[in-house]
Amino acid sequence: MQRKVLLILSLLGCLSAPAWAAIQPGAFTLSPMIGGYLFEGNQSLDNSVFGSLGLGYNLTKQAALEAVFGYTNADAEDSSTTDTRVKTYRLDALYHFMPDNKLVPYLAIGFGGITLNPKGSGDRDHFLANYGGGIKYFINESMALRADIRHLLDFPNPNNNLLYSAGVIFQFGAPARAAKPVVVPPPPAKPVAPPSPLDSDGDGVIDNKDQCPNTPRGAPVNVVGCPLDSDGDGVADYQDRCPNTPIGAAVDNQGCPLDSDADGVFDYLDKCPGTPKGVSVDRQGCPTKLTLHINFGHDSSAIGSAYRGEIAKAARCINQYPGNSVFIDGHTDSQGAADYNQRLSDQRVTAVKISLTKNFNIPAARMIARGFGESKPVADNSTKEGRFQNRRVEVACGATE
Repeated sequence: MQRKVLLILSLLGCLSAPAWAAIQPGAFTLSPMIGGYLFEGNQSLDNSVFGSLGLGYNLTKQAALEAVFGYTNADAEDSSTTDTRVKTYRLDALYHFMPDNKLVPYLAIGFGGITLNPKGSGDRDHFLANYGGGIKYFINESMALRADIRHLLDFPNPNNNLLYSAGVIFQFGAPARAAKPVVVPPPPAKPVAPPSPLDSDGDGVIDNKDQCPNTPRGAPVNVVGCPLDSDGDGVADYQDRCPNTPIGAAVDNQGCPLDSDADGVFDYLDKCPGTPKGVSVDRQGCPTKLTLHINFGHDSSAIGSAYRGEIAKAARCINQYPGNSVFIDGHTDSQGAADYNQRLSDQRVTAVKISLTKNFNIPAARMIARGFGESKPVADNSTKEGRFQNRRVEVACGATE
């Protein structure tokens, strides 16, 4: 029986020419089937002939529901069990593929119940789940041959049974089909319109109104045919690689903001223009703070002669920006009391300011000395190296604060 069903499936699989709407939405179906029921080995029941009757409804061309009742009488394999009547009742959902063809494959899944009635015993009802598929081959709009195979799962202690069957399916009760639309002949051809005015450069503005002829193809233009310059930087949008440049910002011939001193900050944002090449700057284009490490004596603000080079380095940086104010910030490590360290940082940063004025002629009015004590460490005060890094003076050659 199993081989016969597989042969039928193979033969029908070769026939898939499209015809009419084989699956009719809104139709009811009646499907008597017969086949074989294969029990799992541990059930000790012989495989048997199985019959079923299904009543279905086509929700759409693709989707359908079907209620199925089935019955078989299985013989016992050995003395461990007895002949058993088996009833199944399930509700299945079907999904049709190629529903407009004569040959319509489908997949199915469903659930329901199974009643086992061994001879001489009462009924045993179990939950039943199933899945599988099959094909329908339509002889006409109302009738089709059908082949189906299902895997049945009997719970709560799942038994894996196999059901294969073949039969017919009758389709009836579908809503009447809509009448074919009436074909209306096309209206007579309209008179040929006069030729359109010329637009030689294809920008959407005719030649006699185009104030910028020969605009490149695809370039956006205004109402008089001239290329748009949305950000007003003097570079047309189709050539502008940096759209939305702020009004008034100087740009190059590609519409991108200039960076005259090549410090990575555009001129319109640069508060310190003319920064020498290679000098590290902040986001406003001004040199980052120069750090001086001067080893002041204990409880002293005196600058030893060995650190004159550090002061000279600061003077050179300041002189590069003669028009800028200068911040000189002093910091200490955390040894000692915080108020003591605050006073000491004030004294030491004042000493640096005085040295710059006395030895390098930096006007005192340009320099703003600030002591921060131990409040802004840059390293770990628990190590000797960290404390050395924290005892520092920072000089902002071009003030940005």
